[in-house]
Amino acid sequence: MLGGRRVLLAVTGGVAAYKSAYLARRLVESGADVRIILTDSALEFVGPQTFAAITGARPYTELFGDESVSPHTELARWADLIVVAPATAATIGLVANGLSTNLVSATLIASTAPVLIAPAMHTEMWEHPSTRRNIETLRSDGYHFIGPESGALAGGDTGQGRVSEPDDILEMIERLLTPPGDSRRFLVTAGGTREPVDPVRFLGNRSSGRMGHAIANEAARRGMAVTLVTTSELPVLPAVKVVSVETAGEMFDAVAGIGADVAIMAAAVADFRPVSPSQTKLSRAEGLDSIELEPNPDILASVVAREQRPYTVGFAAETGDVERAIEKAKSKGVDLLVYNDVSEPGSGFGTDTNRVVVIDSQGQTDSWPVMTKDEVAARLIDRVMDELGAKG
Repeated sequence: MLGGRRVLLAVTGGVAAYKSAYLARRLVESGADVRIILTDSALEFVGPQTFAAITGARPYTELFGDESVSPHTELARWADLIVVAPATAATIGLVANGLSTNLVSATLIASTAPVLIAPAMHTEMWEHPSTRRNIETLRSDGYHFIGPESGALAGGDTGQGRVSEPDDILEMIERLLTPPGDSRRFLVTAGGTREPVDPVRFLGNRSSGRMGHAIANEAARRGMAVTLVTTSELPVLPAVKVVSVETAGEMFDAVAGIGADVAIMAAAVADFRPVSPSQTKLSRAEGLDSIELEPNPDILASVVAREQRPYTVGFAAETGDVERAIEKAKSKGVDLLVYNDVSEPGSGFGTDTNRVVVIDSQGQTDSWPVMTKDEVAARLIDRVMDELGAKG
């Protein structure tokens, strides 16, 4: 799978460093040409001879004093992909802030290759605001993340912060190194539609578009051909093709003209629109007895009904019990429905985080913890790609 691909594995200081030896072995078994960087802290947990025996090449440990004049630039140019596993909070902070103070951070800053980071740290460090800011910075710069998982940590503690398993990291590496010709076409919708009442006023909702934009960015990072139909002006990666719309009708027309293998419909589409929007601003002095409404077209239903139907993920922003969303998942005919209670703190419109329940077509639920919207996007696309793989 990785025959001839050049993978640079950077190991930083943490007890999880012992798992990196197995990851190096699995990379070699997959046909990759592997080179290793060990930080001073990593050397407190694992020895260089272990990795030399596995890869057949001496690990790099120093920014200065090596035979190479400039090891960080040479390694940066050599690598097809750089993996940091485990990645400590310190290393993440160095790279996020452009501090090239050791061989790992200098190599990452000098490289244009894709980078996969597998964090490992205690829960309190993972949840610290500075760590969260640094991770968001790296995600926005195009870095990929896997984990951390929940489980046993150093010192007998348990919680989120455990490094992802080597085989899971290997699977992510294989995805990132998949040739572009194997990519799928992703259609993503985002933002809340605005239905004009007059030239000034509109009927709308509080959706910021962050969730849909995070999904589009994550798909693009994985090499997918992504078209984003959005009402939001939030930034996206250059690889994402953006179609800007405002109303549900405009979104319906735009979506209808876009072919896709996967459709993730994250937009908050208004169910109704004014029948006859005023062409001039309505006057408060003249009063307004009522606004007559009519249904908007069902964009999700139109995608599900296609003859060449894409794998379809719908979103349901609700308040209260999940049962309504379960019934919607069954009736809409989607492959997955992502439900979130927008009345719950830290979940829904205008927040950086989300807590979702993923519902399949049979009504089976998978409840996820509160995560950043970038993390939800990554996990959702993992789920989609896993199911597409299972279907062949």
